Amino acid sequence: MSKEEKARPDFRMFGKWSFEGVEVKDPGLRRYIGLKHTEIPHSGGRHEHQRFMKSNVNIVERLVNNMMRHGRVGGKKAKAIGIVRNAFEIINLRTGRNPIEVLVDAVANASPCEDITRVAYGGVVYPVSVDIAPQRRVDLALRHLTDGAREVAYSNPKTVDEALADEIIYAASRDSKSFAIRKRDEMERVALASR
Repeated sequence: MSKEEKARPDFRMFGKWSFEGVEVKDPGLRRYIGLKHTEIPHSGGRHEHQRFMKSNVNIVERLVNNMMRHGRVGGKKAKAIGIVRNAFEIINLRTGRNPIEVLVDAVANASPCEDITRVAYGGVVYPVSVDIAPQRRVDLALRHLTDGAREVAYSNPKTVDEALADEIIYAASRDSKSFAIRKRDEMERVALASR
């Protein structure tokens, strides 16, 4: 074992899954999906007051933060971490792959490339197709993944852990059962009609 290998600690997410070998296939999103080695997805919001620093935050922590949106888990980070940990266990059991790798594939597949904006010209408002910035693409993908899991688990015997695992697995395989994939396809279809 070399000095370099001894010096670098082996951080594994939740003590199980390594970031080694995980790579982002979409070249446009490479700088915006953080794969910084960490054990617990909790940085304490140190990125909050600097512009574009959320792209350096670990992608798993960003998923946890998105799980804390309104509702029962609002502000309860420990509970959101538990949900993501259980979802990762389910993903590992069902696919046999590293859940971090599956999450990165899901985010890359669920991130829309085009959206529409409204342009007023001569008193008439036209929808115009525009490209989406990579940072916003990642934000939208994470939001749609967590919203889809929340929507499936609401008034359903299926837990939010299982719903999140299903959503990530479906999005990683680009299956139309995924809420995030349906939202991406719908956004791009509307943008294509507005070109």
